[in-house]
Amino acid sequence: MNRHLLLTALLSVFLWSIHAQELYIPRDVQQAYKNNSRSKDGKPGTNYWQNKGVYHIDLIVNPPDRNVKGSETIVYTNQSPDTLKTLNFKLFLNQHKPEAPRSGQTSPDYLTSGMHIDRYVENGVEREWTDENDGTNKMITLASPLLPGESITLDIDWHFDMSVQSGREGAIDETTFFLAYFFPRVAVYDDYRGWDTMIFSGRQELYNDFNDYSFSVTVPPNYIVWATGDLQNPDEVLQPKYAKRLQESMASDEVIHIATKKELENREVTPQNPGNTWKWKADNITDIAIALSDHYLWDAGSVVVDAKTGRRASVQAAYDEPSEDFKEMVNYGKNALEWFSNNYPGVPYPFSKSTIVRGFADMEYPMMVNDNSFPDPDFARFVVEHEIAHTYFPFYMGINETRFGFMDEGWATTLEYLISIHNLGEEKASENFKKFRVERWMTKADMEYQIPIITPLNTLSGASIGVNAYGKSALAYLALKDYLGDTEFSKALKGYMDRWNGKHPMPWDFFYSFNDITGKDLDWFWNRWFFSNGYIDIAIADASYKGDILNVSLENRGGMPAPVSVVVTDRDGKTREFHQTPTIWEADPERSVITLNIKDIVKVNLEGGIFMDADTTNDTFVIK
Repeated sequence: MNRHLLLTALLSVFLWSIHAQELYIPRDVQQAYKNNSRSKDGKPGTNYWQNKGVYHIDLIVNPPDRNVKGSETIVYTNQSPDTLKTLNFKLFLNQHKPEAPRSGQTSPDYLTSGMHIDRYVENGVEREWTDENDGTNKMITLASPLLPGESITLDIDWHFDMSVQSGREGAIDETTFFLAYFFPRVAVYDDYRGWDTMIFSGRQELYNDFNDYSFSVTVPPNYIVWATGDLQNPDEVLQPKYAKRLQESMASDEVIHIATKKELENREVTPQNPGNTWKWKADNITDIAIALSDHYLWDAGSVVVDAKTGRRASVQAAYDEPSEDFKEMVNYGKNALEWFSNNYPGVPYPFSKSTIVRGFADMEYPMMVNDNSFPDPDFARFVVEHEIAHTYFPFYMGINETRFGFMDEGWATTLEYLISIHNLGEEKASENFKKFRVERWMTKADMEYQIPIITPLNTLSGASIGVNAYGKSALAYLALKDYLGDTEFSKALKGYMDRWNGKHPMPWDFFYSFNDITGKDLDWFWNRWFFSNGYIDIAIADASYKGDILNVSLENRGGMPAPVSVVVTDRDGKTREFHQTPTIWEADPERSVITLNIKDIVKVNLEGGIFMDADTTNDTFVIK
């Protein structure tokens, strides 16, 4: 008896130690907590800071010539406590150089000579810049150190040849261009790693500061320009009829055809000047993108995104006539903005507009989407909803996508599933989610699929990048929603987003915010979903009666604390389902007994739904 009590006590201590285990914190992140720039309650610390740039950019684009010329002035302010002797510049278009490291194969059309710096000036003094060996990073030693609180003014002229679009930017056709990552920018200098010097290889995404942008794009007549931000001079670049249509669309529930095929062919839309300069402005935003065309149709409408204030956001679509799905794209976009604003994440769409451009990338930018055309309208809507969901992750918060893709792609995948339930019903949405996000990797016994989610993506290659960034992390967020319940989950999500809006959250800021807002120690959940190499495999070890009580013994053989439904079948063949949240794995990560007061059960099955089981051979138990 005493031995039994001792073993029970030791087991209790063991289980308690697992539950109470603190999260692993890398040494560079630990330094942020020591410096009080981050706090373990999940809030920005008392000493939190981030740097900022104010950019004025002028571009000249003359299609079909793919040579683009630009000049910019950057006023960069050092708000850190450090003296900066160097600045690191991001030159993303150098990823097109033949010798640049890239993820995957590229066609010859993708290759260019990269970005060429023609002039570089610090505080009015021109300095030498040799761009021959530039990569996607360029570290420049300053003539004079930049002290804390001081600013530096940088003037840069540059040019580049645009690639044919086979990635996220480039020439969509001879006279339709999509410009992204097109300007030299100062890299992020943050509180836990200093300069961001990660190489851009074309697969992982980006990490940018919140900057203010004013920019102009000079194009030949008959070209329409769409961009991040608000158009400052519609009456100068559009003929009065079309400027009026654009203005009317800002308050219209209906879709307005701002420029039709016939009007474009008749060259009626823009003034017939030698060149028209379109001027744009966007403040406190992580990036800008631009599209232009002389034959893309232009539709627009708007939707209320903030019920309290009545604020509306514009939704616009730019597309070629053969793309049938894009004729509904404004409506798809309006549906997305309205649903995301009022449901999940439940934060009013933070920008003035969203423009969806028919390209090839299926890629998001602030206020802009570059999407392919699809014959299936449901799939077209599915893709654009995912890209618009990125408005919140990473653009509402400046997430380091290159290292922690699960902080943005995982959430966009989660929101994509939740809005699909609204659009298609739970059965169809779950079927699609399993097909596109789970089944291709869940049932494969491949070590690449069992790398912990927390692993920095910039250190990975191959299948693990997509698995961790998209499907696996989305399942973690949906399991958390199941565990907390809708009300508590929504409160914690909005609280975390409010704390880190306009800032640079790390994974630990997310974990600790949810702990703090819910008042729960969720480290047991974070450890198993994000820091372990577990997977979903729940087995029925036994199912037997004790009197009128059916005890179903479950084993968590994969380790992930996923929800599961216990489905019981009685002697008459009737079934009943008893849903179990991840709570069943909180006390003991390996075993749980489900107690059901139900008679005459002859068979028990497990059903995970989107939480697909890696081994279904142990999911059925026949009661003898």
